[in-house]
Amino acid sequence: MSVSTVAAGQAVCRDISGPLSVLGRDVTVPLVTGGEVTYAALDYAASAPALQRVWDDVAAYAPYYGSVHRGAGYLSQLSTDLFENARRTVTEFLDCRADDQLIFTRSTTDSLNLLAAALPDGCQVFVFETEHHASLLPWQNAQVTYLDAPRTPQQAVATLQEALAARTASIQEGQGPALVCVTGASNVTGELWPVRELAATAHAHGARIVLDAAQLAPHHPVSVQDLDVDWVAFSGHKLYAPFGSGVLAGRADWLRAAGPYLAGGGASRKVTRRTDGGVDVEWHDTAARHEAGSPNVIGAYSIAAACRALAEAGFESLVAREQHLIDIVRAGLAEVPEVRVLSLFGDEAPRVGVISFVVEGWNSSHFAAALSAEYGIGVRDGLFCAHPLVRTLLGSDPQTQGECGAPETAPGEKSLNAIRVSFGAGTPDEHVERFVGAVKELVRDGARWQYRTEDGRCVPAV
Repeated sequence: MSVSTVAAGQAVCRDISGPLSVLGRDVTVPLVTGGEVTYAALDYAASAPALQRVWDDVAAYAPYYGSVHRGAGYLSQLSTDLFENARRTVTEFLDCRADDQLIFTRSTTDSLNLLAAALPDGCQVFVFETEHHASLLPWQNAQVTYLDAPRTPQQAVATLQEALAARTASIQEGQGPALVCVTGASNVTGELWPVRELAATAHAHGARIVLDAAQLAPHHPVSVQDLDVDWVAFSGHKLYAPFGSGVLAGRADWLRAAGPYLAGGGASRKVTRRTDGGVDVEWHDTAARHEAGSPNVIGAYSIAAACRALAEAGFESLVAREQHLIDIVRAGLAEVPEVRVLSLFGDEAPRVGVISFVVEGWNSSHFAAALSAEYGIGVRDGLFCAHPLVRTLLGSDPQTQGECGAPETAPGEKSLNAIRVSFGAGTPDEHVERFVGAVKELVRDGARWQYRTEDGRCVPAV
């Protein structure tokens, strides 16, 4: 099922199955009020817990770990095959074109910085101010046009159309190409963006488009061909895979034409000394060109294992179950007048399991600290590394200073931050039900403990 299909409101399977098994599901944490409780991990948008299936697959491989692409021994050959098979698995998961390249990176941030380093001279980049910093900031060495936050999906398409049309009208001979960068699902509001329509608009004006799928890929299938994007980037740690790995997949021409992202072994095919004392280097034109050094084979394998697990579980069932959880949270928050849910596109916009909100009369960091200390619920508070977007949603001065996740005032005082609850394939109903009940209780009765600010965080007073 594509993003546009979901966004169009077409029916999905409503067979609600149970959560997938994840690590940490039985971990208990102490409460400041006494006793322990099973931890409710509701910060999936930052890092999702690893699937038990992924952990088991990695554990089964670990004794056979060996160097990749370098060794003649059996374990090296086995690890090399596993690494390249992982590349094929992820390529299939993303439904890439036959001539696309897939590069393993450290993260979404690393992937987009790699692409930024590969931009042709004179490239103009168009990016909405609503992006996560991973996709907002890497383009500093290009000519960047920042687009204002749209308030509907249709306005997003119209805004991009207007910006690209203005570029087309003023284009000069020798001017470089254009690239559009857009998220698939907001890391702040969870709202789905009209990716296919934005891609069609970009291509109509001769521009290319890269999709930040960090928040989309764990929740919905991502087809490079169906969405018609030129590149896609995502992170393993949001896709239920541990070990700090990521992916950049898409068109090969700009990547082959650019110098290696990192210079070193693996990226070079041939190195020779010159008579003048220097060296000549012949670089690979495959994905290896941008994978210098010993690769993170376990990270790559864990992403592939996660892709297999999600595909086998079936995205229609996963999407339906997540919508069930979304409905529980949104209905519960709607019963609390003091809660304001943040949204660009409105209440009816389709979304993934990411919901941000503020509570009247509460510092968001204080509220998040109370959820953790008194209820064993882990959420995120702050600006979520999407400062311009959160400031737009909160109606604040765009010049106001702030740090990701750091409270700026004492508990109970107004602050420029919000609370984010996020969940996914491993979340049981009890976790979101406990969250809704805790929100209602905190708003009605207040915190049962005293809190103070320490090292930029709101923490229980001892």
